[in-house]
Amino acid sequence: MSAPPPPAPIRPAHVVPTVSPAAFVAERLRGVTPQVVDLRTPSEYAVDRLPGAVNLPIFDDEERAIIGTLYKRESPEQAFSVGREKVLARVDDLVLGIAELTGWELGAEDLQSRVRAMTEGGIGGLESALEAQKVPELRPESVVLHCWRGGLRSRSVVALLHELGVPGVVCLQRGYQGYRQRVIAELESFEAPPTFVLRGYTGTGKTLVLRAIERLRPGWTLDLEGCAGHRSSTLGMVGLEPTSQKRFESLIADHLRLGAAAKGGPLVLEGESRKVGDRVQPASVWGAMQTGTNVRLDAREERRIEVLCEDYLEQPGSVEELRGQLPFIERRLGPKAWAGRLVGLLDDGAFDELVALLLEHYYDPLYEHSEKGKQYGLTVQMEDPEETAAKIVAFIEEQMPRG
Repeated sequence: MSAPPPPAPIRPAHVVPTVSPAAFVAERLRGVTPQVVDLRTPSEYAVDRLPGAVNLPIFDDEERAIIGTLYKRESPEQAFSVGREKVLARVDDLVLGIAELTGWELGAEDLQSRVRAMTEGGIGGLESALEAQKVPELRPESVVLHCWRGGLRSRSVVALLHELGVPGVVCLQRGYQGYRQRVIAELESFEAPPTFVLRGYTGTGKTLVLRAIERLRPGWTLDLEGCAGHRSSTLGMVGLEPTSQKRFESLIADHLRLGAAAKGGPLVLEGESRKVGDRVQPASVWGAMQTGTNVRLDAREERRIEVLCEDYLEQPGSVEELRGQLPFIERRLGPKAWAGRLVGLLDDGAFDELVALLLEHYYDPLYEHSEKGKQYGLTVQMEDPEETAAKIVAFIEEQMPRG
């Protein structure tokens, strides 16, 4: 007797349209900005995320930790079983959230039954039932879903939505990790165009001028302090929310890929130390800052005090934050002579006197030390940010290569 024929291979039951991080970035450069849905936990999303991503977590932080522990200490199947129950409890809200984001109308669907059917074969059955299929391109109405590394979380949700008829839903290959690797590669390979660095004493309005330049020439500037959520000084976090290192790098990468620097420049930024607050600049950006053309801003002391009072004291709660930080500066200046002096001025509302003392005894000496030996291609007196920005733009355009 002849041997029986081998069993036919099991065909995947669900097609999962996918897009690579490189293709996602390429589409973004073409001006295609699809809706991005981040399925990771709230804490993962807070650390860093893709441009424009909205967080609709499948698991909360505690649930994710429990499932991860089960996966490592017990078995993948046990972790999958617990995760399945959590998904069943949340799938209606999740799909409704995606429908609201995309404008898609969700009909009367028994979503839990669909999830049970998809997952009844366990982790192995679900894995074999999903077939990735690359999409040729994204469209503005596309919806890109991702989890941490493009695993079952995102692929199964995309498969479910695909079955429900949601148009343009795709999965990001390798998830957030894949995008993170793309960011690192872009920053490492970045070659700076002609770079111009705004320098000047604290309070000369460098950030105001940088933003005015961006209004005049969109895409020219890179706001490192904006990316870091920090003004890059001892009191630089007051009134702001510092970002993570990963978020800092992601924002820089996106600014560079979309800005004028990607097309030959110019690139305009503020002079900073290697660290902006606690965030370390990418080596490529730091190198551009060190070799760029320096533009110095000067301003009257009264104007500097005005700029700093507006910058540091306009947010609710800023005075309390300053009260907590000023003792550090008092200790640096000399605890015997300065103990309580700066805090006392703050409590008395003597803001102008406080800022004047900080400039004279703390910030100006630090700046003078850091700027030793620097040469300047242009020096501008800063009174009005828009007028100053116009002068700097004219100077830069004269310096740029012709043709």
